[in-house]
Amino acid sequence: MFIFFGFALYLTVNVLFFNDSTMHKIYEDNGKFNFIYQIPQILYSTIISSIINYIIRYFSLSEQSVLKIKNQKSDLKKEIPKILKCLKIKFLFFFILSFIFMFLFWFYLSCFCSVYINTQRHIINDTLISFGLTLLYPFLLNLIPGIFRMISLKRSNKNRNCLYKISQII
Repeated sequence: MFIFFGFALYLTVNVLFFNDSTMHKIYEDNGKFNFIYQIPQILYSTIISSIINYIIRYFSLSEQSVLKIKNQKSDLKKEIPKILKCLKIKFLFFFILSFIFMFLFWFYLSCFCSVYINTQRHIINDTLISFGLTLLYPFLLNLIPGIFRMISLKRSNKNRNCLYKISQII
């Protein structure tokens, strides 16, 4: 459900950035996808969607609560019903909110796409690029500290310690 909601969110936020100047640029380019012109819109929609997705992730993921239950000692068994009740409320809240927002997203997108039929291909391209960026940037963010650590382990001079500390900060 989280992935469907996330993709619908990216699609809707991308459509929110389509305005008169974007429509005019599509008309000037004879319907061709102009990647250079779309870059700011793609980046803005990626950032906004990622922030909203991060907030929604709190309500949909429960690994911290499951780990709490798993690591409970025998004398703290009375807290497990509280944690389970909290999880039920969290999931109920997430599903209710996601269904409401999915309905609103569907309504807005269907209205927009029925009025602006020739922009659908552009919307899908922007959304796929935006969604791909969201999948790509955590990979790159986790790769950079690893590269610094590999370099620091291979070096034998005093920069070794500095590179390792930089990797820990990143």
